[in-house]
Order: sequence, then C-alpha cells, then structure tokens
Amino acid sequence: MKYDFETLVDRSHCGSGKWDEMKKKNPHVEQGIVPLSVADMEFKNAPEIAEGLKAYMDSHILGYTSPTEEYREAVCQWMKEQHSWEIRPEWICCTHGVVAALFLLVNALCEPGDGVIIFTPVYYPFYKAIETHGAQVVKCPLLHEDNTYSIDFDLLEKLAADPSNKMMIFCSPHNPVGRVWKPEEIRRVGEICHKNGVKIISDEIHFDIILPGHQHTVFPTAVDFPEDVIVCTAPSKTFNLAAMQTSNIIIPKQEDREKFQAARSLSADHDPSALGLEACRIAYTQCKGWMEEMLAQIAGNYEFAKGFLQEHLPQIKVTPLEGTYLMWLDCTALGKTKEELEDLMVNKAQLFLDEGYMFGDEGIGYERVNLACPQWVLKAALERLEKAVQENC
Repeated sequence: MKYDFETLVDRSHCGSGKWDEMKKKNPHVEQGIVPLSVADMEFKNAPEIAEGLKAYMDSHILGYTSPTEEYREAVCQWMKEQHSWEIRPEWICCTHGVVAALFLLVNALCEPGDGVIIFTPVYYPFYKAIETHGAQVVKCPLLHEDNTYSIDFDLLEKLAADPSNKMMIFCSPHNPVGRVWKPEEIRRVGEICHKNGVKIISDEIHFDIILPGHQHTVFPTAVDFPEDVIVCTAPSKTFNLAAMQTSNIIIPKQEDREKFQAARSLSADHDPSALGLEACRIAYTQCKGWMEEMLAQIAGNYEFAKGFLQEHLPQIKVTPLEGTYLMWLDCTALGKTKEELEDLMVNKAQLFLDEGYMFGDEGIGYERVNLACPQWVLKAALERLEKAVQENC
C-alpha cells in the first residue's frame, strides 16, 4: 500500500469531540484506549491534501473567499466520474455541513406542524433538524427480518398519503444499519413520495464508502423527476475532512435554491472557509488513490471484526455491512437494559461506541462501531469486549 493506515495519531489533546467525550464518560479510561464512536476516521489524512493546503497558504491571502469555478468543476466532475450523475455548477449550494443543511432545508421547505418522514433507526440529528423548526417527526421503521433491514413500503404509502406529511429525509447509504439501497428500492420510495407531493431530501454523505459487491445509486438517477430531489453530499466522510466544514448540497430547482438561500440569510450563514473549499477541490482531483486504499482497509476491518465476533462472541449478531464504515451490532441476546449495556461498554470493556438508543427506540440493544481505524486498534477493542462479556454476562 502507498498510504499509511496503521499509524495512530493521539487526538486526546487536539480538541477531538469523541476523544474528549470518552474522557467525560470515563475519566479513568486507560492510556491507549481509542474511541470508536463519532463518524470520523482514526486515519492520517491523505498527504496530497496536507501538501496542497500548504501550497495554498503560500500563495493566497486568507481574506473573504467565495466558491471558485475550479471548486465547482471538481465537484461536478466527481459526481460524474464516481456516481454517473450529471449536475450543473449552479446547483451546488455550499454549507458548513450536511447537518447544518438539513436544519436549513426543514426551515426553508416546511411549515410548523408539517410531518417529515424518516426511516428509523436513523442518524440522530435528523430528529433535531425536524423538531427544532416545529415540524413533526413521522417514523417509518425499517423492517428487520433475518438480520437484514428493508423498507416498509406499505407503511410508507400510508404515511405519504397523509396530506400533513410534506417531506421525507432519506439516508443513503443508511446510517446506522449500513444498507446500500438498490435502484428499485429508491425508485419505489421516490414514486410513492412524488405521487403524494412529499419533498425528498436524500442525505448521501457516505455515498463514496461502499463495500465490495455493492453499488451506490444517487437518488435522482433512479427516478424520472431528478430535478425534484435535493441531495446532501460532502467530502468529509470520504476523506476525513469534517473539521474543514464544507458540504456540497445539490439543489436543482431554482425555487428550492432561492428558499434555501433565504433561510441561510436569515441565520446569517456564510460559505465554508477558503481552506475547506480548497481541501474539497484537492480531494476530488488528487486523492482517489487514497480513497481506494481506505476502502480496502475498511473492508478488511469489517471482515476481521465479523470473523472475530462469530468465533468469540456469537451471541452478538453483526448486521451485514454494505456501505459506510459503521458496523451495527445486535447485542439484544446479552439480555441487558440500555443502561446496563452502556455500562458494560463504557466501564467494563472501555469501549466508547455510539449507543444504539441514540438512533431511536428501534436501536435499543444495539451498538454502532466505527471501523475507520488501524486494525490493531479494532482487535484490541474486540478483545476487551470479549473479556467484559465473559465476566459480566
């Protein structure tokens, strides 16, 4: 491999959110423990990005900076080459993050009291983005059979037909269950929503992180009304650039863009920083090789973790991972309440994960594990889990 995915960078004094949260949860955590919770990577950044930003600093003044033509071209080219999706530069609306965009979109396109459909369990900021602006969370729980998840289309038909439900926020690939939706699934979801006038927002921030044997489909490419679908994307998950706070929100309809920009103005929201925009451009034009090696590392980590748990902890079921670097574990057979399960992880195993209940009631008894780390870190974490289960269950 050309790149280094085995060196661990100690982030305990760098302002890292998840490392600091680990210390809050367990002030006595042992030296060398690595949190596997929040979805950023414990991998060193692609050297091309670091070198490119240094060169940028040498040749630019960090004054007020707007998205450049070169940046927009890089985003358009990435979408075309990686996802067979043709977009126009003017469709790109820049924000500081996909979560920020979701808050703005609900504010811009919903009225207080409107229902917003989500497929639960799901990424927890969805709930807050909806509720903060007075809209109503409308759950359409995923069907869970034979350790796999699917969409309850009958329930979706019923919910979409309710005139009070105005929007759906779709998660693709799905976080936390790791499904990569098939084109026919996306098409059916789209047809149901379009027929009933339900606005579709598709959060596709993990769309580059797809495991072997699976293929991501960008929502607009699966339907006959692509201009009606808003897609939230970013380089942050793919290239570990969350701190750059740059996301690319693709809004084809001018009317929707105007409403979105009006909501931005009301909140005094501005474009991402010059360094964030440049990091995105560099990532999309120079770092495909790093991404491919990263994906191989994630696939290897998943196969290792799955094999370890099947051999040593068969009572914990691994949900098949198709996309994202987030493994979803069914721990219900351990017979623990959500509080007991969290105590087992945090205090007995010194494992700092995203607890399943964070994603909704459907996630109680589950744990989400971040696989974007050196494999030796993952091995040590699973060995602590094995020991804790043997001693406490």
